[in-house]
Amino acid sequence: MSVLLIGLLCVTGLLVLIFARVPIAVALAASGVLGYAAIDGWHNALKMLGTVPFQLASAYSLSVIPLFILMGAVASRGNMATELFQAANGLFSGVRGALANATIGACSLFGAICGSSIATAATFSRVAIPEMRKHGYDPAFAAGCVASAGTLDVLIPPSVLLAIYAIVAEQSLPKLYAAAFVPGFVLAGLYVNAVWVVAWLKPAWIPKVAGMTLGARLRASLGMWKLGILFIFAVFGIYLGWFSPTEAAAVAAFAAIVIAFATKAMDIDGLMDALLESVYTTASIFFIVVGAFIFSRFIVLTQMPNDLAHWVQGAGLAPAFVLLAVMFLYLVLGTFLDEVSMILITVPVTLPLVYGLGYDGIWFGIFVTVMCTIGLISPPTGMTVFVIQAQHPEIPVARIYLGTLPFLVADFVLVGILIALPQMVNWLPKWLGI
Repeated sequence: MSVLLIGLLCVTGLLVLIFARVPIAVALAASGVLGYAAIDGWHNALKMLGTVPFQLASAYSLSVIPLFILMGAVASRGNMATELFQAANGLFSGVRGALANATIGACSLFGAICGSSIATAATFSRVAIPEMRKHGYDPAFAAGCVASAGTLDVLIPPSVLLAIYAIVAEQSLPKLYAAAFVPGFVLAGLYVNAVWVVAWLKPAWIPKVAGMTLGARLRASLGMWKLGILFIFAVFGIYLGWFSPTEAAAVAAFAAIVIAFATKAMDIDGLMDALLESVYTTASIFFIVVGAFIFSRFIVLTQMPNDLAHWVQGAGLAPAFVLLAVMFLYLVLGTFLDEVSMILITVPVTLPLVYGLGYDGIWFGIFVTVMCTIGLISPPTGMTVFVIQAQHPEIPVARIYLGTLPFLVADFVLVGILIALPQMVNWLPKWLGI
């Protein structure tokens, strides 16, 4: 049996196991070990199975993930989401769509610190949706707005997903974070424009809310100080040369704990809950990472990525066609995989293709992250949609998907901009000299 055939059979077997609801980490590891053994023998396969988890567990670069997760867990318990929503509402108040745009702005900043789309969506479904519905917003649009805005965290630094991509693709995390700033806030701006378009087309969905006085706006804006401090430590501290990414995550996590206790927003029980959440979340991510690295070792052994890249180059396919095929792949995978699994499974295969088209690994990291935001809100299994529906069962899932449509259009607009203007990604890293 040829190496290529073994590779194709194991990839097919992986998909079968995933559809059979075998845990993704187990499916990845089992497919990788069996394929590796078929090519290089059981002795080397078992040796690889023993060394990969040890190497990952001792990798210093991976420690950034649990630290950012802990920072987000503390922030979500420190009343920061409510304060940030009030501050953003003060900024947008008096304009039609103010509450929706306040949700987008608050999710952008809170999600960046929290690091979890699901946690951000779950938090703001309790904060923003009741407020929007109280002021007459269409329930489906309110839910769709929160589901979509909750995905901004995967792009705006400090993003846990970008940290995982940096490890898998062997890219610079500070450079990825710098590259994500402009696209991240462009996407937030596109979401704001989507709200205005809906307000123009369907004004009954988005009633105008009375404005606030200047004094009330200033008082509301004071609620941003907590996240401002965390953002300085977690992001700007890296570029000012104060910390490495791991040190920045550690200092920001500690600062979040100090702020939460100093403002009496969290007690010892809350800290224990945050620590337990961080342990469970980190463990689930790391199990998938270990399985993905085992599967990646097998994929490298088959030489499938290089063979695929050579085939594409030899076939003379247009770059636009290849990018459309990559986009379609992520759209399909997004219907049944979470964003972490998509990154870990696909990057070893798709990155060589993108290199062959003349794009670099930093650009592809931003591109694939945007595709993951689409998967989080696209049917039939958008994860943030189901999180919101679980908390608001009176709003049908189909109606929530309808509410996400304007924001899906904004996502695809950003994808088009990234393809047409790839220099948008590399502008800030070059300006910062990294």
